Amino acid sequence: MSCKNLIICFFFIFSFSCKKEVSLTRIEGSRLEINDSLASDQKVEDFIKPYREHVNKNLDSVLSYSVDTFSKRDGELNTAIGNLMADAVLQESNPIFYKRTGNYIDMVLLNHGGIRSILSKGNVTIRTAYQIMPFENSVVIAELEGIHVKKLIVYLQKAKRAHPISGLKLKLDQEYNLIDATINNLPIKDDKVYYVATNDYLYNGGDRMAFFKKSDSLHILNYKIRNVLIDYFKKNDTLKPTIDDRFTKLN
Repeated sequence: MSCKNLIICFFFIFSFSCKKEVSLTRIEGSRLEINDSLASDQKVEDFIKPYREHVNKNLDSVLSYSVDTFSKRDGELNTAIGNLMADAVLQESNPIFYKRTGNYIDMVLLNHGGIRSILSKGNVTIRTAYQIMPFENSVVIAELEGIHVKKLIVYLQKAKRAHPISGLKLKLDQEYNLIDATINNLPIKDDKVYYVATNDYLYNGGDRMAFFKKSDSLHILNYKIRNVLIDYFKKNDTLKPTIDDRFTKLN
């Protein structure tokens, strides 16, 4: 071996024998706040302005009028705003479902937490619908046998919250035990298939609604809850929802 090759050989042996493992021990960062102190770019502002004005004009289009302010905290087991939402889903989704399947929706179940804003007294706009339902949840129809609908009812008994319902009527005693339950004013039959409208989030187990896993079939309407509200507002020029007897407890 030549002297040159011998030197190269020793260099590689030395390099590998001296190699040390390197590991990350600490990460440092700094916080950059995005606030009014940051200067805006006027060119960007001028470009965005016409689009912003167009969007705001559309969002502020008046669709209806609310006679009062309604909140999801107004009632124990059912609220005026929750009843409005559930009834809107039933009213607006039913024609679509019937046209596709020849069947009618039996009941609706939504979730209390899905109501994200009050319905304020005064003009009701497209923006109102976005405030109440900012999520992209869509209407789905689950086929549930009566025996599994009864598990849905047990869920509502234990939840003790005003989850919006329509078509289903429940009466509980002071200890939240079930006294009576009907769908469309008829007793619930264990082997009967019921068409239950809900949203895709709940159908997939949101809010621990595991009873939907027992669904025999699912119908997807591709109809966002927000758009349901917009369509409902357009058809009802005055909104005056009420707390009623669809879900009650004896005092």
